[in-house]
Amino acid sequence: MSKFDEKVDKYKAKMKDLGISASDDLLRACTKACGPSIYNDDAETVSSSDKDELNRVKKNFLMGKLGMKESDDLDGMINHAIEAMGKSNKNKYRAIFYTVLAKKAGKSPA
Repeated sequence: MSKFDEKVDKYKAKMKDLGISASDDLLRACTKACGPSIYNDDAETVSSSDKDELNRVKKNFLMGKLGMKESDDLDGMINHAIEAMGKSNKNKYRAIFYTVLAKKAGKSPA
């Protein structure tokens, strides 16, 4: 099994624990959209208390990968993902965070 597949399996298990459902295809696409960050312990997670981090998620993922516009409720979508993963959850894995956002937006990353 490749390292990528190991990461996807890890995220699937965590999503099950969190009660988050999404198709395997969407999870794989969002994990791929994360690029090499999934292999770095610090970059693998999203810090929901860091405004700069959340702005990067808006710019790079929501607008860059999903093609959303500033006029869309990007902050509301991010808050939805934070709630879905649990505010006190310290391990908000980026791939799962992106999957929740893409599912909410009804889109898949390009």
